[in-house]
Amino acid sequence: MESGRSFARRDRLLEIEAKVRNWWDQKDVFRAESCAKKPEPGEKFFGNFPYPYMNGYLHLGHAFSLSKLEFAAAYHRLRGANVLLPFAFHCTGMPIKASADKLAREIERFGDPPAFESFVEEVKEVEVEEANGGPTEPEKFKSKKSKAASKSGGDKYQWEIMRSYGLSDSEISKFKDPYHWLTFFPPLAKEDLKAFGLGCDWRRSFITTDMNPFYDSFVRWQVRKLKDMGKIVKDMRYTVFSPLDGQPCADHDRASGEGVQPQEYTLIKMEVVTPFPPKLSVLEGRNVFLAAATLRPETMYGQTNAWVLPDGKYGAYEISESDVFIVTERAALNLAYQNLSRIPEKPTCLVQLTGNDLIGLPLRSPLAINHEIYALPMLTILTDKGTGIVTSVPSDSPDDYMALHDLKQKPALRAKYGVKDDWVLPFEVVPIINIPEFGDKSAEKVCLDLKIKSQNEKEKLAEAKRLTYLKGFTEGIMVAGGEKYAGMRVQDAKPLIKNQLLEAGHGVLYSEPEKKVMSRSGDECVVALTDQWYITYGEQEWREMAEKCLKEMNLYHEETRHGFEHTLGWLNQWACSRSFGLGTRIPWDEQFLVESLSDSTLYMAYYTIAHMLQNGNMYGSDTSLLKPEQMTDEVWNFVFCEGPYPKASDIDSSVLNKMKQEFTYWYPFDLRVSGKDLIQNHLTFCIYNHTALLNQHHWPRGFRCNGHIMLNSEKMSKSTGNFRTLRQAIEEFSADATRFSLADAGDGMDDANFVFETANAAILRLTKEISWMEEVLAAESSLRKGPASTYADEVFENEINIAVSEAEKQYKGFMFREALKVGFYDLQAARDEYRLSCGVGGMNRDLVLRFMDVQTRLITPICPHYAEYVWKELLKKDGFVINAGWPTAGLEDHTLKKANKYLQDLIVNMRKLLQKQVLGSKKGNKKGAPTTPVNEEKRITALIYANEQYGGWKEECLRILQNKFNPETKTFAPDQEILGELQRSAVGQAEKDFKQLQKKCMPFLRFKKGEAVSLGAQALDLNLPFGEIEVLQKNLELIKNQLGLEHVEVLSVSDDDAYNRAGPHADLLRNNPPSPGDPTPIFFSS
Repeated sequence: MESGRSFARRDRLLEIEAKVRNWWDQKDVFRAESCAKKPEPGEKFFGNFPYPYMNGYLHLGHAFSLSKLEFAAAYHRLRGANVLLPFAFHCTGMPIKASADKLAREIERFGDPPAFESFVEEVKEVEVEEANGGPTEPEKFKSKKSKAASKSGGDKYQWEIMRSYGLSDSEISKFKDPYHWLTFFPPLAKEDLKAFGLGCDWRRSFITTDMNPFYDSFVRWQVRKLKDMGKIVKDMRYTVFSPLDGQPCADHDRASGEGVQPQEYTLIKMEVVTPFPPKLSVLEGRNVFLAAATLRPETMYGQTNAWVLPDGKYGAYEISESDVFIVTERAALNLAYQNLSRIPEKPTCLVQLTGNDLIGLPLRSPLAINHEIYALPMLTILTDKGTGIVTSVPSDSPDDYMALHDLKQKPALRAKYGVKDDWVLPFEVVPIINIPEFGDKSAEKVCLDLKIKSQNEKEKLAEAKRLTYLKGFTEGIMVAGGEKYAGMRVQDAKPLIKNQLLEAGHGVLYSEPEKKVMSRSGDECVVALTDQWYITYGEQEWREMAEKCLKEMNLYHEETRHGFEHTLGWLNQWACSRSFGLGTRIPWDEQFLVESLSDSTLYMAYYTIAHMLQNGNMYGSDTSLLKPEQMTDEVWNFVFCEGPYPKASDIDSSVLNKMKQEFTYWYPFDLRVSGKDLIQNHLTFCIYNHTALLNQHHWPRGFRCNGHIMLNSEKMSKSTGNFRTLRQAIEEFSADATRFSLADAGDGMDDANFVFETANAAILRLTKEISWMEEVLAAESSLRKGPASTYADEVFENEINIAVSEAEKQYKGFMFREALKVGFYDLQAARDEYRLSCGVGGMNRDLVLRFMDVQTRLITPICPHYAEYVWKELLKKDGFVINAGWPTAGLEDHTLKKANKYLQDLIVNMRKLLQKQVLGSKKGNKKGAPTTPVNEEKRITALIYANEQYGGWKEECLRILQNKFNPETKTFAPDQEILGELQRSAVGQAEKDFKQLQKKCMPFLRFKKGEAVSLGAQALDLNLPFGEIEVLQKNLELIKNQLGLEHVEVLSVSDDDAYNRAGPHADLLRNNPPSPGDPTPIFFSS
């Protein structure tokens, strides 16, 4: 908070906010009503936000994304649009159910409230007993195992998590019922959002799941319609799957690994040649294979060996009654969920092995030109990818080439792992693919080119792979494969060879997650082959419709558009059913629930009629005009899809028509704001579902995506304590200071930064501004009456006009940080400068009141409570500022702005020069503060010499630059061409030593070129766009007062007597002649 221990300023803002919210509530100011007439463009604004998941309190991450929508909606409201901003709460899915079940297990095991401490003591006793070799009771052993898991996983007990929310033990116990979460957190979230000042029509709020019968009916209609259109099908598909939950694990069900998809491999069956070594003797009579996962089945012709990790842990797993695969346990678990285990979903390990047990195994591998190869040690195998068994193709894999090279060249390495010479030395590189740049032994060539010495040079090997792998696929030509494939492009041969291996039974398909995925239940996910319901995203015709919609949408950032285009490129069938959690049952297969990313794609349409269905109750449980069972598919189709009038419905026709009117008035929605992480799922699903279910004129108009929020430049994290709920932030800083800091945090796709210091500074700024307005209005009679007439008045009025125009531009472009800068920071700076410029004459009353009015309106979207308070309590205006309209502004005078900048910069430079030349101090006062001479007896006067037009060599330089500048590209001709032109000019011809002229001109040429690139061609004009001497003459009193001078005069160097006035300082004037925009001041003291 603020320095010291006083929170008075913050508390004053909190009091103001409570008072303002009461005003808003009394008049229901955010209630949004449709009209019978279809709105013209700009007359209405419907914005929405992905409803947050209700397993805890809202935090600043939610608030950051939401603030973008809130600021936009408030801006459109000020512009006079009819604004609808609704908000709902997502409860579908497994996290709430999983947490409730976890809590129930803890209560069952440890009591209510749980006695975790006694459990820890129990574990210690078990550990001592086991250390002494004593017996272990099954129950205690189980407890110890759980404790170990808890320690290693860093997981908290669910009870402790609930305690961290500030809940009492008696309250926590209720959360073992998952539906208690739905009645507890959504109302609290609503409280926090109201405290935040969200301009929401709360009548339209709802929760998801079958707890809300109206929304449940809506989702059932949606999925039924998709199924009837052939867009929901049942199929066997590879899906990321949670063994613990027993169901697919979609993005919202994951603790980590969001966006990770199944990676498909071809599993090569490398048969172990009998007789088996003693370690494998138990497998006699079975077909035993080392199973290697590869992404390049076309390279199998070039196998020289297989690789294993010497100290890696493997097992011989039963695939069927006859076949056994030797792989890692992790791979075996994935295989078991893909119908590649004798007992489905339960891998059976017949023998536990290490890599050392496998070294030297003779193998027959499909397609290999070498009839028999051997398993050899490789030290760089990663067992968290693939199966831990790796095929070796040294012709095309730099890793394989160097590992084989090491074994061949290092007898000691062979001896270390018991590798016999005849397992290695006879095997040479087998050419299989010709790459134009690298030949038919690409790995060998690139390793020699890069001077790679060993398999341990990871960075060089990564570079070698980068050089060869993509080219091998895109440009490679098969030289192996006989008549069938030799001469064929690799990219054409690859699928054919893969199918040949699969059809011959020499390989099987195998999938695993691209990267590690952890479910919210705490287990590592696998890829399972599941028979379930899928939405056919990616289907060609449907995808083309989605791309058509995307093309017409406003996405605000090109990076956002690229994200959607990429997602549409890879997204295909999406598992939409779950067997565990909360939600809506699939109507035709009620053993399944609709998963959480599939019941949240069209609900923006539901907002338009939610208030009519639910009568303002978020659970849909109050009496309303309608009953859930009346909302038949025919009714939903009539309201949303322009379907025929539902004649069989017993809903009154006026109600039916009113619902349809609500939808057609508000739709399509104008904006959806979201974090960028939802591009790859939810937002793309939203596009797909809208294009399938609604007519084209109801497709979405815009998505605005942002990055994540950091707190004080560090990642927001509960575990580190760098975390704030929305409630905590409001209590700590107030709502408006929180909103102020959110606006200042950033607007792009990169991660933004919420800075506590900014929020604290906002408290100070807002309260000081209120105090200043109170003081000025209390002494209003002392302000200067009459029209704005002085130069300072003109400048200030112009700054207000510019602020109105620039703020509008930034709000419209969703650049809220810039809107805050121009509409608040810059405008306040202009006001402060105006106060100083007015001097003893004082500020103009009408201008000051206009400033207060304009600043209040411009800050309204960001700090609405503050603005409303100022509007009503200080300015005594009628109505509410949120509906007051955008401020009007006169024409912007940018020439006047440049003139004022010139004046202010001159005063700063003169102050520095005065301190240095006359007062003997290198340290000037702050800008805007009058200077008091060090020696009070000194009376200082100043002559300001001005030159309003360039002359001599500078004039010639500018004329040449004007001719050599392209204003469209903002580029100049080469320097040599410019200097050649200068040398040929009259100025150049008059100079005996052109090098001296060049030395003098080059700094000026560089400076003016830089100005032209940033400001445009006007920077090359021979004079300023304003009368320099006139500006100085009008502001002599200001300059005199600001610098503490006795007298000031402005002289033109074109005046012959001007140099004579310089007296002993004439040389200074000659050495530093003035030029347009750069006058020369000379000080005299007496």
